[in-house]
Amino acid sequence: MRTLVIVRSLKMGGMERMAITLADALADAGHESHIVTWRDRDQVLTPDHPDVISHVVPIQRLIRLTGVGLLVELISRLILNPLIRRSHFVWTGWLGGFVFRAWLKRFEKQHGKVDRLIFRGLGTYEGIWSFRDERACFVLENGVNFKGSHWQQRLFARCLLNKRHLVGVSQGVVDSAQAYCQRFQLTPLSLERIINACPVKRIQSLMLEEDSGIPDEPFILNVARLVPQKDHELLLEAYAKATPEERLVIIGEGHLQAALEDKARRLGIAERVTFAGTKRNPYPWMRAARLFVLSSRIEGMGIVLSEALACGTPVVSVDCPGGIREILKGELEIGIAEHSAEGLASKMQEVLGQGGYEVKPEWLKDFSEETMVARYLGTKNG
Repeated sequence: MRTLVIVRSLKMGGMERMAITLADALADAGHESHIVTWRDRDQVLTPDHPDVISHVVPIQRLIRLTGVGLLVELISRLILNPLIRRSHFVWTGWLGGFVFRAWLKRFEKQHGKVDRLIFRGLGTYEGIWSFRDERACFVLENGVNFKGSHWQQRLFARCLLNKRHLVGVSQGVVDSAQAYCQRFQLTPLSLERIINACPVKRIQSLMLEEDSGIPDEPFILNVARLVPQKDHELLLEAYAKATPEERLVIIGEGHLQAALEDKARRLGIAERVTFAGTKRNPYPWMRAARLFVLSSRIEGMGIVLSEALACGTPVVSVDCPGGIREILKGELEIGIAEHSAEGLASKMQEVLGQGGYEVKPEWLKDFSEETMVARYLGTKNG
């Protein structure tokens, strides 16, 4: 089958890593796999499989080049978006759907007919929301949470959820989408749950690479963008309360870095916390860590937990909405902390005090790439 995996960018993030994982897995399964992004800046990740073909479709620039698109964008930025907050995508994304369809037509003339289009993340298909196609499925990476008044939420939901094949990466994500559809009387063509895969073999190969930046001393690790959703403030507070002997290392970048560095200083732990920036290959760090900790307010799936487990590293996570309990189940419930600084600190102390725990290979069987590929190629829109 000829497949397109479409994601807004390939910066370092969980959604972006999963887009790469899916494209690689499709190629591994013998399918013709293409990965498409909307922009060529901030590109950090690249496919590992040599047969995955990459494309950049600068959708915003192409919309502007229509002439009408430039006018619509100006009206939206100056008038419509200030009047109806967060509505910019409604006006530009309507035209974006036609622009993308024109690109797809040219693509198929060159490569042949596409069998499946997989859009990952709301931010990806906001820009082309008017695009409809029976071959397309639209993946929700996080729980649906539109902002604004009732009619605004209804408008956004109709654009992004109605009459399309939807996929949620966890039951929590599926439930949130279903709730919006019921609330606003929307009818998706289908609503499936497909758990994100963990490429265990690839991770276990990558984790053996040398990285001179890894601390020599024992450390606790967090890998996440420095944005409010990941709640690094809670992590810093918990670390300060737990007072472990291990250093805290945070891999990731974001607009909150300066505020978080200031928070660490105010907590008196600045000398014990390392902001290590983005790492194209974080797996040697995961392997070397004594404990991996997740402090998010919400996680669509929390696949980074299974990635750390694939590296043989014990994990701890706050009990947040989303899909973390689809990873931390059974014996792994030992890693779930109460969602508070006190609860996370206590759980970190508990697991570290026990010397961690041995990671069992069977804990990762639910997240095979083969299962994910089969589900995406056999969803109801097949």
